[in-house]
Amino acid sequence: MQEIARGVYIETAYPGVTLGAINLPHGLILIDAPPRMDDARIWRSTLLNLGGGVERLLVNLDTHLDRTLGVRAMECTVVAHEKTALVYRSRSTTFKAQTAETGAEWEQMGGLGSVRWAPPEISFSHCMNVHWGDIPVIMEYHPGPNPGAIWVILPDLKVAFIGDLVVPNQPPFLANADLPVWIDTLQHLLNPAYREYFLVGGRSGLIPIEQIRRQIEILRRVQERLEQLAARNAAPEEVEPLVSGLLKPMAIPEHRLEQYTQRLRWGLYHYYLRRYRSVPLEEDETD
Repeated sequence: MQEIARGVYIETAYPGVTLGAINLPHGLILIDAPPRMDDARIWRSTLLNLGGGVERLLVNLDTHLDRTLGVRAMECTVVAHEKTALVYRSRSTTFKAQTAETGAEWEQMGGLGSVRWAPPEISFSHCMNVHWGDIPVIMEYHPGPNPGAIWVILPDLKVAFIGDLVVPNQPPFLANADLPVWIDTLQHLLNPAYREYFLVGGRSGLIPIEQIRRQIEILRRVQERLEQLAARNAAPEEVEPLVSGLLKPMAIPEHRLEQYTQRLRWGLYHYYLRRYRSVPLEEDETD
């Protein structure tokens, strides 16, 4: 666990997600949860060493299964955007691990079994402020990577948790994305107001400024390729030849190549189907 600002911690040791903890006099505000139940319990035990107030509040930065599977094991109140809450309502009561091909991290894990969801008890539409000490914690709606994506911002400490907005050296999750909005949100992050911020990505820890620009380039390239297909009314299956070219500029470890290839294949297909063929997609189930 790394302290990046006064009372603000991140943890990158668990698979699939970067976790956060904000230690305030009233209690802990937690950012996401490990997908495995055992890891969630270990993380919960680790947090006991931080002390602070007795209350616990967990923030889900979006609906992705990698960051929502382990929420119940954290045993605390959950807050999320209202669109994330809607997704929970559409899910069955229990998640049952089965073969999937979205390229997500949870698919690489064994022993998940059946998981009961922990839907958010608190939701908001645009912005929510929490005052548990002498500094405000702001939750803001910033869609693009996911319809329910939010940031957690501590303006006094110059820290922002930005979820899957930037995912260095791996393909982004596209199935539920909105590429034009995503690119606009990244451009917003390049505003001088964020220049001195510690930016915490949802999968890779601290994000340097050059990775934001790199993410914009990747998304623009994806959008351009898909629009070329749409211009000639190509079938969704024709996204397949795009995969290798889009992956080539990314520094992907050999042991991740098959997984990330499948992630991009899946995301391109479903994004194209939804965006250019007007076929509604069951949000969240294709992450």
